Amino acid sequence: MARKLSNDELGRLSTGDFKEASKAPVVIVLDNIRSLNNIGSVFRTADAFRVEKICLCGITAIPPNKDIHKTALGSTETVGWEYYKETVDAVSDLQKKGYRVFAIEQVDTSVPLNRFEPVDIGRIAFVFGNEIKGVGEEAVRKADGCIEIPQFGTKHSFNIVVSAGIVLWDIFGKMKISFE
Repeated sequence: MARKLSNDELGRLSTGDFKEASKAPVVIVLDNIRSLNNIGSVFRTADAFRVEKICLCGITAIPPNKDIHKTALGSTETVGWEYYKETVDAVSDLQKKGYRVFAIEQVDTSVPLNRFEPVDIGRIAFVFGNEIKGVGEEAVRKADGCIEIPQFGTKHSFNIVVSAGIVLWDIFGKMKISFE
């Protein structure tokens, strides 16, 4: 019979241990995210996957912020972040540092996530866009490519946090990222 694990059994890192621990070679770029709850939830997702950092761009709010904290649950203290006024500047900086940058967007040349193979990529960054307009056109053009999450309903859009979780889970499996 199954039983839930206690918090002590989960092997969670302390804030200090998290900051010192190795990170996945992954960066999240948030392009003009309006919802403070979405920003906080992305921080929490980034903490769970132990990504290197988050680039907060444009109108995306930055910590400390009580409404971000509500959903981040302290992960703004563990996950590194940088602010960029323009998303294209974040993309350019990451590319100069050797990251391959992919916009998560529906475009005419996008590759379905299930067909995307990050062979020999090394360090990778994903740009997630505004809740209404998606990833900005300049960032799409500047990115090394675009990845689309296949969808089969009527809406053809996921909440940004859902998209981040799907993409990170998929990429971690494909890149065989593990901390065990």
